[in-house]
Amino acid sequence: MNDGAGSRLVVDVLVKPLAESGVVILGGTAGVGLETAVRFAAEGARVVLLGRNAERGARACDACRERQPGANVSFFAADAVDPAAAIRAEAAARARLGTIDVLINSSGPSRGPRLLHETPIEEMRPRLEELLLPPLHMIHAVLPAMRRQRGGAIVSIASDAAKVATPAETLIGAAMAAIVMFSRAAALEAKREGVRINVLTPSLIAGTPGAEMIAADPFAAKMFAKAAALAHLGVADAEDLARMAVFLAGPGGRRITGQTISINGGISVT
Repeated sequence: MNDGAGSRLVVDVLVKPLAESGVVILGGTAGVGLETAVRFAAEGARVVLLGRNAERGARACDACRERQPGANVSFFAADAVDPAAAIRAEAAARARLGTIDVLINSSGPSRGPRLLHETPIEEMRPRLEELLLPPLHMIHAVLPAMRRQRGGAIVSIASDAAKVATPAETLIGAAMAAIVMFSRAAALEAKREGVRINVLTPSLIAGTPGAEMIAADPFAAKMFAKAAALAHLGVADAEDLARMAVFLAGPGGRRITGQTISINGGISVT
């Protein structure tokens, strides 16, 4: 709606009820991604999980249906580091769902924190690509259809390492900061079409594969134990992240875009 002076455009934000929504979850086979799938299924949403391993995908779908009988959930194998794979995944998910109304990016690292001087230089590029490219490729892939349908919600799970310099998270922090800024700029570009893009930045997430990797490394375990001691509200878990992701994707988050929300139990205030 134009205000008459041509200086302001107000978008009529139409957010589908979650029960009518098609949801794609990158990294939906474990941890935060799987918990988020369960939460969306509980709301009646149709869900497609994306991941690299078909066997884990099948187990994740079974787990989702076990917790939410009748859940409409399926899996498509894709390694979204590859842009062509991300494009294929978007097309397959849209064909399965009818529309993609929500994208959740929850892909995680294959290894835990590591000091920079202990990281071989030839490992830097693949490490950064693994962390950074999957969410960026999937955001790029889903945006055209979301803009055409004049609505959609994207939530990426990054890390407080994007905001707070942390030893052993040099590469992780660089990648997470890139996800944050990419998402904020994309939110500005897409808001006129009613597409909302936000990022969640936890510090520690208890009970996830990432937490297991950290616990298995003496240096990382000691470092994160100190951080956990500062979480006077409690260390976040997958449910905490999933609840916020579902809120942001639904009608309650219709005015929220371009935001980076820390869920860290008080470890830091950023």
